[in-house]
Amino acid sequence: MLPFALGLLLMSLQATAALRAGAAITDVTPEKLPVIVNCFMTERLVDRVTSRLYARSLVLDDGATRLSLTVVDSCMMPRELLDRAKALAAQRTGIPAHRMLISATHTHMAPAAMACLGSDAQQDYADWLPGKIAESITQAASRLEPAQAGWAIEDAPSLTHTRRFIYRADKMLLDPFGNRTVRANMHPGYQNPDAIAPSGPSDPALTLFSVQTNAGQPLALLANFSQHYFNDTPLSADYFGLFTSKMAARIAAGPTFVPILSQGTSGDQMWMDYSRPKSDATLDSYTEAFTEAALRAYRRIVHRPNITLGMRETLLTLRRRLPDEQRLAWARAKVREFEGRKPKTQPEIYAREQLFLHQEPERELKLQTLRIGDLAIHAIPNEVYALTGLKLKAQTPFAATMNIELANGADGYIPPPEQHVLGGYTTWAARTAGLEVQAEPRIVEALLTMAESLAGTPRRTPREPDGPYIQSILAARPLAHWRFSEMSGPVALDRVRRLPALFENGVALYLDGPQSNALTPAATNRAPHLAGGAITAQLPPLGPAYTLLLSVWNGVEGAAPTLLTLGGDTVALRPDGTLTLNAQPATAQLPPRQWQQLALVRNGATATLFLNGHPVATAPASTAPPTTLVLGGDPARRALLEGKLDEATLFARALTAQQVAAFAQGARPASPRASR
Repeated sequence: MLPFALGLLLMSLQATAALRAGAAITDVTPEKLPVIVNCFMTERLVDRVTSRLYARSLVLDDGATRLSLTVVDSCMMPRELLDRAKALAAQRTGIPAHRMLISATHTHMAPAAMACLGSDAQQDYADWLPGKIAESITQAASRLEPAQAGWAIEDAPSLTHTRRFIYRADKMLLDPFGNRTVRANMHPGYQNPDAIAPSGPSDPALTLFSVQTNAGQPLALLANFSQHYFNDTPLSADYFGLFTSKMAARIAAGPTFVPILSQGTSGDQMWMDYSRPKSDATLDSYTEAFTEAALRAYRRIVHRPNITLGMRETLLTLRRRLPDEQRLAWARAKVREFEGRKPKTQPEIYAREQLFLHQEPERELKLQTLRIGDLAIHAIPNEVYALTGLKLKAQTPFAATMNIELANGADGYIPPPEQHVLGGYTTWAARTAGLEVQAEPRIVEALLTMAESLAGTPRRTPREPDGPYIQSILAARPLAHWRFSEMSGPVALDRVRRLPALFENGVALYLDGPQSNALTPAATNRAPHLAGGAITAQLPPLGPAYTLLLSVWNGVEGAAPTLLTLGGDTVALRPDGTLTLNAQPATAQLPPRQWQQLALVRNGATATLFLNGHPVATAPASTAPPTTLVLGGDPARRALLEGKLDEATLFARALTAQQVAAFAQGARPASPRASR
């Protein structure tokens, strides 16, 4: 009864809370040039300003809670710097520091407010910046006036894409430590034949929170999108700054209007779509398209004067992934080689980083969750993947969620645990990617716990919607059905008997599945991508008759993987793409990079293989007991599939050819784009 009563109380408070708001902009362009710009592997000096840099603040007050949100045109800022800014602002405004959120836009063209990889901080700028941030918050607090607010979301899938791609097993890259560990890495280049597919999903949601005066005059706008940066000549606010000027002009806002664009969960996101030919987009054309999308959302916003505020903050201590003695010895020797100068190569840079990690084995993160009416805002001091943001949005107890990363600190990339196995730049141990493997789920749990506290209701359980195909499958009473739509591993849940399957080493989760439609992201079917891993399940006794349905997307032409093994019955590919059943060739090939449905039907001593509903091979069935299912490989984990699997259904009976054909018809892709 307590959560229900608390929910009624919050609804009552929201009905009477009178909102006040104030906003301000402060110029944070450095007063002296040149300055260090650090969002590159190596340090560089810049002596010109392409566009001015600003700190933009919004202060909200509902009569019971006052809080502030500030976004700074900076690549990233350490927690220590931001804590100083909050302390100064708290002294001047009376707003408690734990009710202040400060984040970076993540323009890569700003002065170095902190050290990063091969670059040191621009220390005089870092010392000066906290006062300017506090000035912005102080001015916003001094301008509080009665206000009304609202929010809207516009999906913009064409404006952000996953920049991290999975490479072929025979095309893996070297890491800075000289090991061939890189199965996934960012920026593969357009249509690179060595890169199979994205390693994770994108979050296309462009979220807008708008504040107006009670007379309807635009006062402030906080936008949020999961797209890393565009690119410009430093020093520059990049598309973040250009958007604010375009948006102000398009809505004919007055001179006191404060538009803000914050960074979403974009650690693996970028505007380039590397699965297509090279884009000719410019900073201006991209920002124009982005502004148009924002305008579509803005025009749907309904502003309300009675908005309840709330805010929670928690501290989370996480371990760093420290070098072992062998790597530490290598790092010390390498650093001695370039003593007296900055590191220039990746091995030099990452050798120095091992020493920094060794000196500070833990980091304390500051996490926040805000309530603004029925909108939740999560503040994360890291560069997390889009999948992390989607996890928060899928489980939030609120109507909508905005995720702001690089907030209240900057502790590097935080991949989901399964992505660490795939390696790549965003996993290489350094101050920019050094936290423990389980950091991401611990962060998600802390944020959702605070959201539950603010909402007074429990989090939601994510569930992929059942379309006609899934409904027909479940109506046929299978023994097990795995959708493989999990956001987290290692367990894949069976919809029927709760018979678990396991994702094993080298699996990326929540990719586009066989019935995906990129124009309606909410309806996208999800699937895992196997990159050196497999999916296994222990089965109850099946007897001499069974059927397995499975959708397959083979990512590498010319490979010879095992697609599935059920007991001793095996479906595999030859290098020419011909399917085999128990080593006997089929009469059909499996086209690469297209979703196809396989059906393995055993009826007594005979096994039959179907491709998209058509029988293509018959062979004697194995005598081995069918108690183990391995998808994407054989029991010894050899000849592994490089691609995606989805919608595995197991029947404890032999389906007829007509039944197999009917299911295959329902499993075909919904659109041409779905086969990409």
